[in-house]
Amino acid sequence: MAASFPPTLGLSSAPDEIQHPHIKFSEWKFKLFRVRSFEKTPEEAQKEKKDSFEGKPSLEQSPAVLDKADGQKPVPTQPLLKAHPKFSKKFHDNEKARGKAIHQANLRHLCRICGNSFRADEHNRRYPVHGPVDGKTLGLLRKKEKRATSWPDLIAKVFRIDVKADVDSIHPTEFCHNCWSIMHRKFSSAPCEVYFPRNVTMEWHPHTPSCDICNTARRGLKRKSLQPNLQLSKKLKTVLDQARQARQHKRRAQARISSKDVMKKIANCSKIHLSTKLLAVDFPEHFVKSISCQICEHILADPVETNCKHVFCRVCILRCLKVMGSYCPSCRYPCFPTDLESPVKSFLSVLNSLMVKCPAKECNEEVSLEKYNHHISSHKESKEIFVHINKGGRPRQHLLSLTRRAQKHRLRELKLQVKAFADKEEGGDVKSVCMTLFLLALRARNEHRQADELEAIMQGKGSGLQPAVCLAIRVNTFLSCSQYHKMYRTVKAITGRQIFQPLHALRNAEKVLLPGYHHFEWQPPLKNVSSSTDVGIIDGLSGLSSSVDDYPVDTIAKRFRYDSALVSALMDMEEDILEGMRSQDLDDYLNGPFTVVVKESCDGMGDVSEKHGSGPVVPEKAVRFSFTIMKITIAHSSQNVKVFEEAKPNSELCCKPLCLMLADESDHETLTAILSPLIAEREAMKSSELMLELGGILRTFKFIFRGTGYDEKLVREVEGLEASGSVYICTLCDATRLEASQNLVFHSITRSHAENLERYEVWRSNPYHESVEELRDRVKGVSAKPFIETVPSIDALHCDIGNAAEFYKIFQLEIGEVYKNPNASKEERKRWQATLDKHLRKKMNLKPIMRMNGNFARKLMTKETVDAVCELIPSEERHEALRELMDLYLKMKPVWRSSCPAKECPESLCQYSFNSQRFAELLSTKFKYRYEGKITNYFHKTLAHVPEIIERDGSIGAWASEGNESGNKLFRRFRKMNARQSKCYEMEDVLKHHWLYTSKYLQKFMNAHNALKTSGFTMNPQASLGDPLGIEDSLESQDSMEF
Repeated sequence: MAASFPPTLGLSSAPDEIQHPHIKFSEWKFKLFRVRSFEKTPEEAQKEKKDSFEGKPSLEQSPAVLDKADGQKPVPTQPLLKAHPKFSKKFHDNEKARGKAIHQANLRHLCRICGNSFRADEHNRRYPVHGPVDGKTLGLLRKKEKRATSWPDLIAKVFRIDVKADVDSIHPTEFCHNCWSIMHRKFSSAPCEVYFPRNVTMEWHPHTPSCDICNTARRGLKRKSLQPNLQLSKKLKTVLDQARQARQHKRRAQARISSKDVMKKIANCSKIHLSTKLLAVDFPEHFVKSISCQICEHILADPVETNCKHVFCRVCILRCLKVMGSYCPSCRYPCFPTDLESPVKSFLSVLNSLMVKCPAKECNEEVSLEKYNHHISSHKESKEIFVHINKGGRPRQHLLSLTRRAQKHRLRELKLQVKAFADKEEGGDVKSVCMTLFLLALRARNEHRQADELEAIMQGKGSGLQPAVCLAIRVNTFLSCSQYHKMYRTVKAITGRQIFQPLHALRNAEKVLLPGYHHFEWQPPLKNVSSSTDVGIIDGLSGLSSSVDDYPVDTIAKRFRYDSALVSALMDMEEDILEGMRSQDLDDYLNGPFTVVVKESCDGMGDVSEKHGSGPVVPEKAVRFSFTIMKITIAHSSQNVKVFEEAKPNSELCCKPLCLMLADESDHETLTAILSPLIAEREAMKSSELMLELGGILRTFKFIFRGTGYDEKLVREVEGLEASGSVYICTLCDATRLEASQNLVFHSITRSHAENLERYEVWRSNPYHESVEELRDRVKGVSAKPFIETVPSIDALHCDIGNAAEFYKIFQLEIGEVYKNPNASKEERKRWQATLDKHLRKKMNLKPIMRMNGNFARKLMTKETVDAVCELIPSEERHEALRELMDLYLKMKPVWRSSCPAKECPESLCQYSFNSQRFAELLSTKFKYRYEGKITNYFHKTLAHVPEIIERDGSIGAWASEGNESGNKLFRRFRKMNARQSKCYEMEDVLKHHWLYTSKYLQKFMNAHNALKTSGFTMNPQASLGDPLGIEDSLESQDSMEF
């Protein structure tokens, strides 16, 4: 079908074969549509174009109809528009964006929680869903001691709504005053007539054509649909083009604002931050991205982390938040400067360990990021490098690390400004202005506890007792956390003052006293021991280089590292050491090492189980390894000068716990597994010197370890000897039981740890191919590998207990007259024991016991007890023998019990040899029925080895295990104080509080406290008017209060 068009249309009249397809499309288009605007005059077209640019006509106001030149009827334009998907799609997108904009505009007038309109409130009060709470609510939360300080936390707690994941296109960003009143009522006790308008909270959904929020604005009469205009003109094109251009312009503006280029310009940190190109190693791209700022793309400098876990430089994120608004630049999640936190320490350590290239010319060094500032300050052109350099040419240091003069210089301008403000507004009170600024800074960082303490000082109430004093009171009175907190709050409520410090202050004070706080160094470094000094309580099996199958899995053990514990003990007695040096006129002593003598003790505590719940009591045994610093000497002018000596070496106050374990001391495998790492640390310290700053001066220390605080059972266990019933009776010499009974006095110390190791190798390898009996006689009772070096000595406490048990047996045999009738039956012997127990309870008030202990032994070994027993013995001759035997024993006892026999009992020391020989003669004659061919272990040691040990060590009693034994009751009390479901954490708390109990620093506070109580503390009556409960009254009340 041919058609002719006017020449004004500009269509080509070329043949069909050579015409372009686009021309055919144009011909087809103009056959169907004859747009009237093409037939208008140029003036009308220009006028219409001008109106369309002004934006007056709408889509409904631009009609379009078909040309009536051919006499056709008008046809509606709607079906014709469907034939143009290009126009219809753009029109649909525009309508969709317009609907979303209207939806968001409607959301701004609704409450996020209840969905009510803000127009219902005549005051138009509204609150942001994200961000910090207002001042009134913050004051209420502080009063009620609540931790929540932001609206999202409060809304989640009151309404159970998580608003942190809200989207602005779906959820409103504010809530109404009614919901605010409900939250206020939740935390206040005042009555408030407010109600929640819904049974459940509002649920929000994305915008849809049938959206309830948008349709509520259109409710009422139905609009009349506009009749479509049949004219299609250029106005339709013009309006659609304008809408498209507006959208593109808006997108470009948003992209320009959120682009990284703009954020880089805002940060403007190219001169202060290092580029990732300076990294010395070619790391993968994703790793470089993780250590670089997401704003400036430089290496992170002073990194901070947002709530959405994105990491930025502190300077960059603060500048972006100030310019672009309070949201994360990466994910646009709400973010405020108060939400910024420091990343985890592991990330910071990795970041500081990165190696970077020095950007200075002719410098090819690679330094770690941590030492970059120090390295770059050595270059002359360091001012042009990417670091802050002060006028002195050194790297800019932290304010607190500067000297007082440098601090004054740096804060000079700020000081002048504060002084000017104080003179103008506060009458020159600079101190109040500075403390108020500090208080506001603490409040802004949510450090309300420190702020409360500072505010108490500012109000003149004072901060009460020092944390160390409160810690000493808590530990020495065995108060649990809940008991102490109840006492703290009770005293605070009664007095209106914070006399006792809160628990968090006590935890900060105890860090200084526990091992792992002080820095030290070993020269040379310890073998197989870590060089780190901040090591606190560790697992008892750490450091054991064996497989898990080598020790019991269910063993619970906690300990300190040996070297760290020794350093903490030395720092605890720092004042005593310096005072001893001043008394010896050695204040400025710098030469030579200090020699520290350490006594080691280890003993089982028996059954320490506590019944919890139903069921039978399960036996639970424990073992404790502890040490005591006995004395410290200095080599000065060819002699050893003593600067410290423990006054009470057998007190539980100086016996410091090192390792606690829930194990049986008879379990050789468990004991070896737990104590082996500890012994390895001790062996490493023997050949090294400790470098420790004491009194502000770096000093050296050498250690001498003496393992004397072991009872005979444990000595045989750790030295690999046979049990106490063995033929080889003694742990000091090689005598058999028969040899010891034939020669009671004359023996010498022959055993040693090195010799026991050699004998164990002989026992293990049997190089001479001997029989079992011959091999046993060669090794003298060594049957296991010794793993702890002990000093051959006598434990005075267990020596008394063993001898008292033997005297208790002698009393029974004398009552039954065994010297006449040695073949008594078992029933008769039980009758003798019952008679003795009944008589001792009647005469000496000694209750019968199942097993001999120290208290019973002290009361039994007296002359009064012998007189009471003699009442049951008819023979006068036996009376004299018993009295003489007890008299000799009481003369010998002070020699091994006293700490320094040469000063305390010199006469008994001189007569000891004579008394011991007379004692042995009585045993072999008068009591021959008991000691013919046999002798007890402790009688043998008492008669044969005491003089030699006194000559070697100067004392036996000072090196006893009595302090470790006294700590058994402390273990039970601390375990009751720190009762927890997890035994692992329970052992940690017991070990920690037992260590604090032995602190000399805390003991001084307790001694002063007890001195005030005994002397009768009096207060000024005028001062007591403002304080209804005095400080000392509150201290005394904690002893009588029942929790």
